[in-house]
Amino acid sequence: MIDAKLLSMLRCPVDGGQLALVDASILERVNAAIARGELRDRGDQKVSMPLGGGLVTATGSRLYPIRASIPSLVSDEAIDLTRLA
Repeated sequence: MIDAKLLSMLRCPVDGGQLALVDASILERVNAAIARGELRDRGDQKVSMPLGGGLVTATGSRLYPIRASIPSLVSDEAIDLTRLA
C-alpha cells in the first residue's frame, strides 16, 4: 500500500513519532465502529466512510486514515484509538 521507504519518513504531526501500517484487527474494529455510526475523529466530525487502511502511532493511540491510497496526516482527521470500544 505504502512504499517502505516513504513509510519510514512519515511522522505523526502531533508528537513527531514514527508511524506504522495499522494491524488488520484494529482496522476491523475501526470499520465496525464506523458502520455502527459511533466513530468521530479528533475534530469531532463523524467518520462515515470505511477505511481501507491507516497509519498508527508508535503508542497505538492515534490512527491516521488512508483514503484512495493517500494517507491523511491532518491531526483533526486522526482517530483516537483510546476511545474505541
